[in-house]
Amino acid sequence: MTNKHGDFIWYELLTTDVDAAARFYGTVIGWQSRAMEEADNGYRLFAMGSTDIAGFMPVPAKAEGMRPGWLGYVGVDNVDEAAADIVQAGGAQHMPPTDIPGVGRFALLADPQGVPFYVMRGASEETSTSFSPNGIGHCQWNELSTSDPAAALAFYKARFGWEKGDAMPMGEMGDYQFINQGDQTIGAVMRHMPGGPPPMWNFYFGIADIDAAAQAVSGTGGSIHYGPAEVPGNIYIIVASDPQGALFGLVGPRKS
Repeated sequence: MTNKHGDFIWYELLTTDVDAAARFYGTVIGWQSRAMEEADNGYRLFAMGSTDIAGFMPVPAKAEGMRPGWLGYVGVDNVDEAAADIVQAGGAQHMPPTDIPGVGRFALLADPQGVPFYVMRGASEETSTSFSPNGIGHCQWNELSTSDPAAALAFYKARFGWEKGDAMPMGEMGDYQFINQGDQTIGAVMRHMPGGPPPMWNFYFGIADIDAAAQAVSGTGGSIHYGPAEVPGNIYIIVASDPQGALFGLVGPRKS
């Protein structure tokens, strides 16, 4: 794996209907989907052209109470050491370090505020471009909604080296704090909104036309919760959920 320790390298949708998810995201984002030949658990891949962007699979039967949702993978130099450090720092381990032959080693964890994420060391020496700030069909922004932004920032900084960037005041909600990985802004941390979705990572995928995407979401059984709303850089965002209830974001320009 040529990505740096602390890079987002993959994204994964857990859903109750993989066929419906393939149709929905194909229409909204333009992803193609296919089965992952090496997998025996129904795992499939979303791709943009020839580039794999994310995976999706059924919510595991043994994961009682788990809701459909998106999870992110953070690349690390050593999965076992990272998992042990996260637990020692007050996080939780939901799946121990596990090997996928030919793919890599990974573990499912949660930060001290209870937000789940994966860590992974990929087997391939190719650089992952699943996260690409300007890539259409790629994740362009990683947003953490948490009960304790200051504690979360300290936790992720100590584990992955992320630093504070600029911040935008949000009144009683506090700051919308950008996070940098090296010289790249990769997302932001904000306080969890009372009455909103549970604390979580939300991922914004790039699209070419925000209004066309909004129409596609509504026209294929999804729900728009916020937007289209303008953000700095003359671009717009949408926060939506797919027909199975998984929350996600879209980001892109307004063409009309």
